[in-house]
Amino acid sequence: MKKKTTSIVTIIAIIAIVVLWAISAYNGLVKKDEACSQQWSKVESQYQRRLDLIPNLVNTVKGYATHEQETLLEVVQARNIASNAKVDPNNLTQESLDKYQQSQAALKSSLDRLMVVVERYPDLKANQNFLELQSQLEGTENRIAVERQNFADIVNTYNSSIRRFPTNILAGIFGFDRKAYFAAEQGAEAAPKVEF
Repeated sequence: MKKKTTSIVTIIAIIAIVVLWAISAYNGLVKKDEACSQQWSKVESQYQRRLDLIPNLVNTVKGYATHEQETLLEVVQARNIASNAKVDPNNLTQESLDKYQQSQAALKSSLDRLMVVVERYPDLKANQNFLELQSQLEGTENRIAVERQNFADIVNTYNSSIRRFPTNILAGIFGFDRKAYFAAEQGAEAAPKVEF
């Protein structure tokens, strides 16, 4: 009788340990999943900051560069496309992230072309409003890079967690799927050509 009681207690203790581990592991996965969503919102916030700066920048340039309407229109259209691109942080697939990144890259490219146009207008380059907007835009680009790196680090932690044994079993049961990373922009692997 004593041996049977000891066996039952041992079985109950093992089950209790497994249940406690499962609860802890599940809660850890939820916390990491939420961290990914929170960091994604920080990335989006910085992209939104850039979107919010663009109308002021375009209006400032428009006052000086009246015959550069094509470039200005391109920036506005790229901004509209980028502002409509959305990613669900709970469904961060590579496809949705790539589509989002393409719209943001197109906007960045049109802004780069706008800055080339600005070079032709010395009065504009000296305008205090323009200089301030340009500085804010540069700062925002840096913030975007930092937040994207933070996002990649958090996604890496999450993805590693759901792939490790035995947590991968629990992740599979409860539907914790891998999150996508930002990919390098096309052509980023080639160094820019510098000529003197």
